[in-house]
This record gives sequence, C-alpha cells and structure tokens, in this order.
Amino acid sequence: MCDIVDDLSELNTTMVAISPQNQAKNKELVEKHKLSFDLLRDEGNAYCSELGIVFEVAPEIKEIYDGFGISLPESNGEDSWTLPIPTRLVVTPDGIVRAADTDPNHTTRPEPQKTVDDVKAL
Repeated sequence: MCDIVDDLSELNTTMVAISPQNQAKNKELVEKHKLSFDLLRDEGNAYCSELGIVFEVAPEIKEIYDGFGISLPESNGEDSWTLPIPTRLVVTPDGIVRAADTDPNHTTRPEPQKTVDDVKAL
C-alpha cells in the first residue's frame, strides 16, 4: 500500500479511517499494519448508515466468515451483520464532500494517489 499520509500532511490535509470494529480490534489493526493515521470507531455503523453506505452480510457470506473464524458481532461489539461499503471521501473543513469513490465490491479501491490528486484539485 502506498503511504500518502505525508503527502496529504504537506497539503494541510488529515486522513482518517472509519470502522465499525470495537476499540480493541481497531488498536490491533493499527499496530499490525503500523497505520500512521487515526482509525475512528463508527459504533453500529451509525454514521455510515446515515451516509447510505452500509450493507447487510448475506447468509452465505456469514457461513464463509464462520469458516474462517470471523465473527462480526464479536469484532464490532454489537449483534448486526452489517459492514460499510468501502468509500473514500474528500471533505473540506466546512463539511462539503468534494470527491467521493465508493464501490460495493470490496476489492475495488481507488489508487492512493487519486486521493492526493483530488485534494490538490481543491
């Protein structure tokens, strides 16, 4: 993964990620991947639900998760089997979204440089 945190910092921009996982899981993720940006908790996917970027995991996918020992209720600290749709937003300090990329296919993500280019275009 390309680390763009420094590039964004030079543009007076802060990067954060949002996850429904509980704080312990988020901390584990930050340490494992040596993340240099904040990972915020969206308990119950409440904020992502407001944005309309949440989906319920299908029963057949739950079975696959179970096979890998993955429990969303345990990781997220609540009973739903919902996940946020992978989304990248560029938001100005006044709260206006200036660029957005979202795709329900979790394997499709914008290149990190696109984020830097979107910020430069502001």
